Amino acid sequence: MSLPRENPGTTRDHVTSGTSPLRQAWGRLRRKKIAMATLSIIVVIYAIGVFAKPVSTHSYSRTDLSRTQEGPSADHIFGTDRLGRDIFTRVVWGIQTTVILTVIAVGTGGIVLGVTLGLVAGYFGGKTDALIMRFGEVVAAFPSILLVILIAATLRPRIVGWTRDFEDWSNFPDWSPVGGLVESGFVDYFVVTIALLPFAWFGMMRLVRGQVLGIRNADYIEAARAIGVSTPRLLFSHILPNVTGTIIVTASFSMGAIAGSELILSFLGIGVQPPRPSLGFMISDVSGRGSAVVSVMQNHPEQLLAPIIVIWLLIFAWSLFGDALNDVFNPRTR
Repeated sequence: MSLPRENPGTTRDHVTSGTSPLRQAWGRLRRKKIAMATLSIIVVIYAIGVFAKPVSTHSYSRTDLSRTQEGPSADHIFGTDRLGRDIFTRVVWGIQTTVILTVIAVGTGGIVLGVTLGLVAGYFGGKTDALIMRFGEVVAAFPSILLVILIAATLRPRIVGWTRDFEDWSNFPDWSPVGGLVESGFVDYFVVTIALLPFAWFGMMRLVRGQVLGIRNADYIEAARAIGVSTPRLLFSHILPNVTGTIIVTASFSMGAIAGSELILSFLGIGVQPPRPSLGFMISDVSGRGSAVVSVMQNHPEQLLAPIIVIWLLIFAWSLFGDALNDVFNPRTR
C-alpha cells in the first residue's frame, strides 16, 4: 500500500511554527515591499544622525560672512545660510538631534514608563489600576502639544540656571571642571525629553494594560502563580513577551509623533537652542524673517527644503512602517 503524499507546505509550516513569534513577524515583514523601503529610509536617516561627525563636511557652528546665502556647490552641497554656515552639515547634526530626542523620549517614556505602568495597572487592577488610569486621563485631557510647550517653556529657564550654578561650583580650581553642559546641548536634550514624556507614556500604557487585562487570568499565568513564580518574574518573563507586538507597533508610531513634536518645539524657540543645530530651528531661522522668506524661497529654496524634506521623510516613513507592523502583528490581517 502506498504511503500518503506529504503536503508540500507541511514541512514549512512545521518549521515556522517552531520559530519564535518575532522571527515569524520578521519573515512576514520582509515580504512587504513598502515596509522594507520605509525601513531602509529610517535606517539611512538614523545612521546619518549617529555618524554625524564623520559625515559632516564642515563645522556646524563656524560662520563665514564672506560666503553667505551661497547656492549649492562642490564645497557646500546644500549651500550656505545667512551666516555663511554649511547647510548640509547643519542638517546632518539636526538629524542627530532628532534621533537622540526620539530614541530617549520613546525609550524612557513609552518603553520604560508606559510598559511598566501598563503591566502593573493591568495585572493588579483595582485601586492601582484606577490610580494610574485617572492620572493618565488627567494628563491626556490637556492638548498634547500645548502641554509639551508649557512644560518646556516653564522648566528650561530653571534647569539652565541650576546647571550654570553647578558649572560655576564644579570649576573650583582644586579639582577637575565639569563645565560646558549648557553649551553642549545636554540641558536642552534633558528639558525636551521631560516635556515629551507625558506625550509618550499614556498611549503605550493604555494599550499594554488592555492586553494584560485579557491574559492575566490565562491558564499558563495561573499555573505560574501556583508554582510560586514571583510577581516581577511573572510580569516581565511570562506576560511581557505576549504583548511585545503591541509595544513594537505603538513605539513605531510614537517615533514619528515625537519627531514632529520636537520639530514644533524647536520651531517655536523652546526646544534645542543654538549653537546646537535642530531641523525645527533651521526652518524657523529662515521663515521667521518676514518678507525675506519670499526672497529665500525664490533664490535659495534649499535652506527651507533641506530640513523640511528630511523631517517629512522621517515622519512619513515611520507612519507607513507602523502600518506595516500593525498588519504583521495583527492576526486578523495575516
